[in-house]
Amino acid sequence: MNFGIIGAGIVGTAIAIRLREAGHNLIGVHSRSQRSYERFCTYLHWEKRPLEEWIPEADLLFITTQDGSIRTAAEELTQGKLYKEGQIWIHCSGSVSSRVMQVDKDLPIHYLSLHPLQAFAGIDQAVELIPGTHFGIEGDADEIGFEIVTQLGGIPHRLDPQQKPLYHAGAVVASNYLVTLVSLAVQLFEEAGITKQEALESLLPLMKGALQNLENVGLPQALTGPIARGDVDVIRGHLEHMPVKIDPVYRALGLYTLDIGQKKMEFNGGAYSKEVWEEMNRLMK
Repeated sequence: MNFGIIGAGIVGTAIAIRLREAGHNLIGVHSRSQRSYERFCTYLHWEKRPLEEWIPEADLLFITTQDGSIRTAAEELTQGKLYKEGQIWIHCSGSVSSRVMQVDKDLPIHYLSLHPLQAFAGIDQAVELIPGTHFGIEGDADEIGFEIVTQLGGIPHRLDPQQKPLYHAGAVVASNYLVTLVSLAVQLFEEAGITKQEALESLLPLMKGALQNLENVGLPQALTGPIARGDVDVIRGHLEHMPVKIDPVYRALGLYTLDIGQKKMEFNGGAYSKEVWEEMNRLMK
């Protein structure tokens, strides 16, 4: 199919590269940032064409701008009558619905969202990681979405558009908040006399081991540590020394971890004793 890109950032550029490799025909790219456009051209040499020339030729139009600019781009396209009947407009945001692009309900356009569930630090990394990346898909052309993601080498998942913010929140917890948790862990190591750099170097293998456990045995079996063992004395010792600022985070995470620990006990045919269960809950509140 013929496709074009509006927004030549990391995701837009990487998708363009992979779509061309899959045999699709890039017919146009537009970016308000000259720097982004020039960077795009270092990967895919392209002579700039006016939007009004190439958009009527596009079967797929990717609007890979920042989330806050997706609606604005769709409004400008709609007002300028820059579209063709049956065209599919696609954005790659994980937080907003594909319908954010529907400025005029009578427009003969399909709307689709393809969100790569991955953290891309740069174009080269994005191009490498897209194959094997999971994608959240929603919109009125989701069958085409599944086809595109499969051709990119990705793994498609259909989303409930009404609950899409929760999908994105889950991604934030797993990725962004993981960085926050590591920062808290590093602070605790520093309190114990280990330098910041040494702390991070020490924690990374531990984290990789936890991720491998999740990959190998899943939930709840991957849980280890004092809550998994029901080791009340260790938990109490943590809290007795916990910095005031981190204490509420430790307790809140502990309460959720208790549920995982209980599921692991049940999975293995066991259970916490009543005394241990009640004391761990008391300590975490």
